[in-house]
Amino acid sequence: MQEAEIFGISAAWVIANAWSLVIALLVLAAGWVISKIVSRYVTGFLAARMKHNATIAPLAGQVVRYAILFVTVIVVLGQFGVQTASILAVLGAAGLAIALALQGTLANIAAGIMLVFLRPFNSGDYIDADGIVGTVVEVGLFATQLRTIDGLYLFAPNSKLSNAKIINYSRETSRIVEVKFNVPRSADLDRVRAEVAQAAATEYSDGAAKPDIWLDTLGDSTMTMVVRVPVRSRDWYPARSVVQERLKTVLERNSNFAEVAT
Repeated sequence: MQEAEIFGISAAWVIANAWSLVIALLVLAAGWVISKIVSRYVTGFLAARMKHNATIAPLAGQVVRYAILFVTVIVVLGQFGVQTASILAVLGAAGLAIALALQGTLANIAAGIMLVFLRPFNSGDYIDADGIVGTVVEVGLFATQLRTIDGLYLFAPNSKLSNAKIINYSRETSRIVEVKFNVPRSADLDRVRAEVAQAAATEYSDGAAKPDIWLDTLGDSTMTMVVRVPVRSRDWYPARSVVQERLKTVLERNSNFAEVAT
């Protein structure tokens, strides 16, 4: 077949289906815009209604968007006389081929869904997942976005997180600040506990929280003691610094912790 004949057939097809092409382009554009608007609305709606568990909102928004785009493609193909059953059969075969080629991507999608429903962490939690450390910003369909303590952006595949041992530092409302220190073996333990308990009482603890002060090890000339004080999880880093600074001051002021004569 000559090039001119091929061009003539193509031009004739375009002219004959010009109206369908225009409608298809309009439907594609409308579907693209509507999918973004509806996805944004669903994400915002769920985030507002589920303030304490907003992790599912971004994932639900992405699922809704891709569903609308899928329906849009079906409608566009229907404009050219393609039967729905044929479309689904072709998409099924294509989907199987894509699934085999993109096993890692599909694993990320499945892992993202499992992370949302098992909820080992929520948006805003500070986690450590086998070296993936940071504050969770958003759990997406393929990957999770985090922000490190240094303010860096971290993009982690969902499959990595779902297979990791996850330590969630924000799940519990309080955490323990633990500091060990040495005092002379001759020190008065009652006085040590009284002074250290006062130093460990910070504004980062709830009113009813009391520090525990224990004798850890007994040496020939010194004793190692440990103070453990519960603080709010979100304030753990500043609380740890304050407790250590105050404990340093107490130890320097009472170098021998001898019993005070009355």
